[in-house]
Amino acid sequence: MKISVIGVGAMGGALVEGLLQIPEINPSDITVSDPSEKAVNRFAHSGVSLSTDNGAAALGADIVVVVVKPWLVEQVLTNMRDALNLKEQIIIIIAAGVPSSSIKEWLDQDNGIKPRLFLAIPNTAIAVRESMTFVVPVDASPEDTRTIADLFSQLGHCMVTEERLLAAGTTLASCGIAYAMRYVRASVEGGVEIGFKAKEAEQIVLQTVKGAVSLLQATGEHPEAAVDKVTTPGGVTIKGLNEMEHAGFTSAVIRGLKAGMKQ
Repeated sequence: MKISVIGVGAMGGALVEGLLQIPEINPSDITVSDPSEKAVNRFAHSGVSLSTDNGAAALGADIVVVVVKPWLVEQVLTNMRDALNLKEQIIIIIAAGVPSSSIKEWLDQDNGIKPRLFLAIPNTAIAVRESMTFVVPVDASPEDTRTIADLFSQLGHCMVTEERLLAAGTTLASCGIAYAMRYVRASVEGGVEIGFKAKEAEQIVLQTVKGAVSLLQATGEHPEAAVDKVTTPGGVTIKGLNEMEHAGFTSAVIRGLKAGMKQ
């Protein structure tokens, strides 16, 4: 399977890092393209093919992944459109808020061929194969959908969903990873205030969050049921939780998620 990644900024670069960790994918089967030589040279010693020409990079690929800022999608697609083989290649667009109807218009080669198109939204944990990725098939066959879902499943967890839910998925998982990191930062700062050195507090918080996630995944429990197990009546845990709620913790999280939905 030959994969071309067009655009290797923060998200595109993270995707390539993840792909390079999949044993079944040879680095020589990956091509990265970006107008910035500095961006592509980041992968100069990884065994992938490098290019600053998007059209040339797409030639011969089985899967072409376009990972650019939303306002650049039209320009990138129209400039490389004639180099694409829409009958043979699967096209994946990773760009929040760009509708499939516009993408199909920009890919139109006036030959009646519908692109085998997917919209995808991962998060930056894809670099360590721990992404939560949403995939939307657009005029794609069930076989193509299985191929793409399997690919992203090797880079974390993949959910095949509808286009109408992509914005919600973006704020919950793609933006959500930043929200989780902000919680970690706040807990580390709190750890320093109550007596730990910064690095010690960071190790404690990261392991605690990792443990909470692993526990919920292993047991399938509702988070509140797991909370109840560690909230002794009159104990310090319930006092801390109630103080956070008095400050609007749950409300702030929900409001933040809803704000992320606003265009």
